[in-house]
Amino acid sequence: MAISGLVITFNEEKTIGECIDALFRVCNEVIIVDSFSKDRTVEIAKAKGAIVIEQSFLGDGPQRSHGLSYCKNDWILNLDADEFLDVDAEDFILKKKYLKGGYDAFSFRVKNHLGDKLIDFAGWYPDHKVRFFNKTTARPSDSRVHQTIVTTNEKRVPVHILHYGWDSLQQIVSKKNQYSSWHAQQLFDQGFRISSFRPILSGTVAFFRCYFFKKGFLNGLDGLTISLIQGFFSYNKYFKLIKIQNADKR
Repeated sequence: MAISGLVITFNEEKTIGECIDALFRVCNEVIIVDSFSKDRTVEIAKAKGAIVIEQSFLGDGPQRSHGLSYCKNDWILNLDADEFLDVDAEDFILKKKYLKGGYDAFSFRVKNHLGDKLIDFAGWYPDHKVRFFNKTTARPSDSRVHQTIVTTNEKRVPVHILHYGWDSLQQIVSKKNQYSSWHAQQLFDQGFRISSFRPILSGTVAFFRCYFFKKGFLNGLDGLTISLIQGFFSYNKYFKLIKIQNADKR
């Protein structure tokens, strides 16, 4: 069974080459949907043998859906540019274990890294994501932020994706801040309206969940910091939604 690798990119020159090399170990084509990167992302991708499609960013889900039309195979391995298959995931695909049971999408466990250090506390592991699916019956959602795969028959498998998304805690905060803006606008567009208590409540609950219930306190200052970041993201998302609501009333 031939597989298409699909990646959406914007200024990913640091990791895109390695990502494409890794995809070609299990895929017979790699499609890159690039949002007009300002760095060498496109140059590197073409040199590595990928097909590059340039498209202004439509949102996470719509951008991935746009790329599907260029994939000639039914089975899609849809990674981010800073994600790579671990050995067990490669084995799962190369030995065609996904063909057993009639499933159309598979959720892999994600090993999130800060630099080279695995973040395996405060609820960050196991972090499950569907990155492998059959496009004839499964598809990316229309969500602009943190899209999911709409599937009829999904299975979780205990194999792994390696995610090297951040070099520093400051970078995590910066990305979370960006995501919170996108997420707030998406919630507003979907008709969600909240009270002024929601940001405080959600931020507090998110922190307590990570720090106490998911045992972030066992990891010292790292656990505390990651838990605070999760609380910040939840608070900030709803705080920004209130700002959008108030602006809409004027």
